[in-house]
Amino acid sequence: MRTMAGASHCRRAVFYVVRATLARTRFSPPPISRAAFPTCAGLFSGSKESNTMTEGSSHDTHAPVQDRPANGLEFELLTTDGHARRGRVKLNHGTVETPIFMPVGTYGTVKAIQPRELHEIKAQIILGNTFHLWLRPGLDTIDAHGGLHGFMGWNKPILTDSGGFQVFSLGDLRKITEDGVTFASPINGDKLFLSPEVSMQIQKVLNSDVVMQFDECTPYATNGVPTTHQEAADSMRMSLRWAKRSLDEFHRLGNPNALFGIVQGGMFEDLRDESLAGLAELGFHGLAIGGLSVGEPKEDMMRVLQHVGPKLPANKPHYLMGVGTPEDLVEGVANGIDMFDCVMPTRNARNGWLFTRFGDVKIRNATHKNSLKPLDSTCTCYTCQNFSRGYLHHLHRVGEILGAQLNTIHNLHYYLQLMSEIRDAIETHTFDAFRQRFAEDRARGVD
Repeated sequence: MRTMAGASHCRRAVFYVVRATLARTRFSPPPISRAAFPTCAGLFSGSKESNTMTEGSSHDTHAPVQDRPANGLEFELLTTDGHARRGRVKLNHGTVETPIFMPVGTYGTVKAIQPRELHEIKAQIILGNTFHLWLRPGLDTIDAHGGLHGFMGWNKPILTDSGGFQVFSLGDLRKITEDGVTFASPINGDKLFLSPEVSMQIQKVLNSDVVMQFDECTPYATNGVPTTHQEAADSMRMSLRWAKRSLDEFHRLGNPNALFGIVQGGMFEDLRDESLAGLAELGFHGLAIGGLSVGEPKEDMMRVLQHVGPKLPANKPHYLMGVGTPEDLVEGVANGIDMFDCVMPTRNARNGWLFTRFGDVKIRNATHKNSLKPLDSTCTCYTCQNFSRGYLHHLHRVGEILGAQLNTIHNLHYYLQLMSEIRDAIETHTFDAFRQRFAEDRARGVD
């Protein structure tokens, strides 16, 4: 394991605070050897030290070693059209053409679709969920497979969140301090602890290509009361301090992948500026905008996006977290965003809500019962090329698994094809015309 030389007195103080906190808290599963990870919060179920963890490398066999970027990530800005950017992100498990949408695989699987089908619809990068994978199946299992790529049979890039959003979503089940977050496991009620250091350790085992800093996702409102400027400022500044701790631990572990910082600050432009300035000083591989699409009105989301997006550094990839609709993606690109993720296309697919070029289809509606039409006559996905709306309506009404699968293939294909068309428009400097045509087509409605 590679360690950082000359750690500061402040860094050592944080270490002892976290270690003392861990010693007072019961965790499940039990911790691995403290010699390997002095701040480890029970990451493994046994006392065996993992080669992946202790040597600062991985027995992952899925990465094309000869093509790996020198520092975990290389970003090339190919061209721009206004604030819209056409880029290329080189990661340890492959190259990603941007702008891109990233399907969400919470438990190590994108719901209702096989990895083979993800390849077929040209998915370039997917997400894993640090919090849920830590709890189930646990790091022993994932480490035995050489990391998340080997575990789920996916040889392209993976981005993992830090676990912060899920922990903060637990409400009264969690307690936030400067050290980190103590919470009750939603599975069995065990008392657990997550901090910047622990999050970095978990993501090191997962061996994701892009690691996210541990942050506090500032809520838009609590119990119906909007977050105040002071509350948002306190939350954002703690996230900044946690960003520094995340970066320190990431380097201490010798993680060969990339680490993104997260801009917070709620609905307040001045706090967003302060967060961005603080993160820029730390030197992350890329930056994300967090704390949007958390219950705020759409006009507030767009106001913050339009303020922050164009200010992000030109030489780094820009990621808008957890957003959103097809319209959100187009507007995000117009404001300088390169990377998007959201559960919407897969969740809506399972609920019979399907996206098309000419608007949305609610396949459960009786109007589709006898329809011989495909979902979208312009779509080249497997679903549209082979099945009618009437058949998809039938599958949804009787609850057949195939219905969820075919719907998911279509929705993700639609999102990924949309991003491909956006990339082409930026390359030809016709993005504004594309943006207008996209809005007109979506407003036209489905035949």
